[in-house]
Amino acid sequence: MHTTLSPDEPVLVLAAGSSSLRLALFAADGTRIAGRATETAPGPDTAEELRGFLAGVPAPAAVGHRLVHGGPHLTEHALVDARVRALLKEASGLARLHLPPALAVVDTAMELLPDIPHVACFDTVFHRSLPAAAYEYAVPERWRVEYGLRRYGFHGLSYAWTLERAAEALDRPVGDFQAVLVHLGGGCSACAVRDGRSVDTTMGFTPLEGLVMSRRSGSVDPGALLWLQRHHGLSAEELEDALHRRSGLLGLSGTSGDTRDLVRARAEGEARAAGALAVFVHSCRRGIASMAASLDRLDALVFTGEIGEDQPEVREEICSGLQVLGVGGHLSVPPLKDLRDEGTRRIHHPGADVPVVVVATGETQQMAAETRRLLRG
Repeated sequence: MHTTLSPDEPVLVLAAGSSSLRLALFAADGTRIAGRATETAPGPDTAEELRGFLAGVPAPAAVGHRLVHGGPHLTEHALVDARVRALLKEASGLARLHLPPALAVVDTAMELLPDIPHVACFDTVFHRSLPAAAYEYAVPERWRVEYGLRRYGFHGLSYAWTLERAAEALDRPVGDFQAVLVHLGGGCSACAVRDGRSVDTTMGFTPLEGLVMSRRSGSVDPGALLWLQRHHGLSAEELEDALHRRSGLLGLSGTSGDTRDLVRARAEGEARAAGALAVFVHSCRRGIASMAASLDRLDALVFTGEIGEDQPEVREEICSGLQVLGVGGHLSVPPLKDLRDEGTRRIHHPGADVPVVVVATGETQQMAAETRRLLRG
C-alpha cells in the first residue's frame, strides 16, 4: 500500500457522528466533487451506503476519517495502522457516543478500501497547545496523573479551518491574530486563539462540558449530579442519556433542540421557546467572555457551525450583549448561499470596535487538507 499521495488524486472524507454520517470526495484543489449525508447513526447499512457512494465517483487515493477524541497518546493526525487502531480502542471510553460509531466506520472503510491509506483526523489536535493553566482540573493528583483527567477540547477541525479564513478576511497574519472562535451547531463551544494557537476552550474532558447545546446540557454543577445519584437513585447510564440526549435546548423547550424551530416558536409567543433561547444566548455570551479573558486583546469574534452560519437572530442577540468586550449588534445578514459560496463574511457594523466574522463550516474540507498534508510525498 502506498502511503504517499500525488497532487492530482482525490481524497474521500468520512465524518461519522453519534447520529449521522457525512461522505464527501474532494479534488486536489479542495473542490468538492461529490457528497452525501445520512441522518441516522452508522450501523449495519454503512457498508452498503459507502459502496453506493463509491460506485458513482472517481476512485479515491486516500481516506480521511473524523475522530472526535485522540485520547492522551494521539496528539497529531495519524495514519491508521494496528498501533493507532489499538490506541483508538483504548480512547473510545472518553467519547462513548462518538468514537465507537466512528471506529465502526473506519473498520468498514478499511475493509472496502484496503489498498489505500486511511488517516485519522482528530478534533483534539488543535488544542494540544493548551497551557497547563487551561487544561488542568483542580482535582486530586491521582486523577490527573494516573487517570489522565484533563481538558482536551473539541471542534478542532472546525477551528483550524475557521482560524485561517477569519485571519485572511481581516488581512491579519495568523501568527499575530488573537480571537475568540465560536462553533455553534448540534455541539457548541468557544475557543481562544492567540497567535495561531489554542490557549483556552469551553469543552473539556468530553464534548459535554461548556456551552448549552442542542440536546447536551453543557456544564452542570457536579454536586447536582451527585445529588441526583444519592437522592433520586439515577444511575450513570441514566445520567449519561439525559445529559447527552434530553437536555440542552430540547430539555429547556420541551419541543425542539433546533434554534430555527425555537426562533419561530418564540415569534408565535411560546414562552418556553423564548426561555430556552435566552438561556442559550446567555451561555454563549458567558463562554465568549471567559475565552476573551485568556487573550491580551480581542482582534475579532468569529462564528461558524450550522447555527453560527445560519442563524442571524442568534448571532445578533449574542453580540448585542457583549458591549463590555467592544462587540456590538446591528450585524449585517449575508444570504446563506453567498456566504457558502464565498466562505467568509465580515458582518460587524462600520463603527464596531471589534470585527465580527462568520465563516462557513469547513470541517470536511479541513479533513481533506490534513489528509493530504500527512500523505504528501
